[in-house]
Amino acid sequence: MAAIGVYVSLFFTAFLAATVFPAQSELVLGALLAGHEHPAIALIAVATIGNTLGSCVNWWIGCYAESYKDRKWFPVSSETLQRMQDRYRRWGRWSLLLSWMPFIGDPLTVAAGVMREPFLSFASIVFAAKLGRYIIVALAAINLF
Repeated sequence: MAAIGVYVSLFFTAFLAATVFPAQSELVLGALLAGHEHPAIALIAVATIGNTLGSCVNWWIGCYAESYKDRKWFPVSSETLQRMQDRYRRWGRWSLLLSWMPFIGDPLTVAAGVMREPFLSFASIVFAAKLGRYIIVALAAINLF
């Protein structure tokens, strides 16, 4: 695969992995690192940026989600939405350091939007969390292969 295609594929996999769509960006990053054909720093940067931007989509969705909570088609009950808001209020923006975690990371980024977390603080914290995760994945992949 041409170099640009590798980076585009990694970007979109990482982007999708941060949304409700199932994707395993860690596996893609690990496989690319195992091939030793592309600089690790570039791969980590592309994955981090893609995954952070995917989380930004979640934040944006969260900003508008509450206005639809009374609709029948809305996928989250009012009680669940309230619990999400209460938890975010309790732990605050620093809970976004867990945005890299499976199962809880995506709802956290949506909750940040619902709670109107300022975008700059949101993006900064999420970027740091995602970067940390991809550095650890890269170190593990490089040491394995």
